[in-house]
Amino acid sequence: MTTEPMRTERLVEELTRERDALLALFAAIAPESMTTPGLVGEWSARDLIAHLGYWAGHAGEIIHAVEQGRAEELADATPTDEVNETVARVARSTELATVRRREEASVEALVERLRSLDPALLDVTLPDGATLEQGIREDASAHYRGHAEELGRMLKEAPRG
Repeated sequence: MTTEPMRTERLVEELTRERDALLALFAAIAPESMTTPGLVGEWSARDLIAHLGYWAGHAGEIIHAVEQGRAEELADATPTDEVNETVARVARSTELATVRRREEASVEALVERLRSLDPALLDVTLPDGATLEQGIREDASAHYRGHAEELGRMLKEAPRG
């Protein structure tokens, strides 16, 4: 069985690995195309980066709510589609460099929270029935992995010039 502190470090390692894989895919996109809509659905790479940064930050908010004994407040969240549209709209009027810095800061803050988290809290059940550990993965490493897989497919299907 894995020791408790190893559980949080494993979450950090997963996030780092999946984020690095996605960033490697962004390197294949021409810099001038990073803000062009339609890369993934209607989103540009900039929109996607902002989206992932938001949800990494959200994972940190979930941790904070659980640490404060306020996990039940998470049930009153704004609908996901509405949040995603707002994040994309704000990203479209923000410089790519700023979006990248914000995403990086969100991930750094999440890593810091994870490293200071009492691992016993990972088993707390959230209002949606998931554990805190599952919620963190959904917002962080699994989220980066899912979008990396989607982006990888899109880049393979893109017509070659």
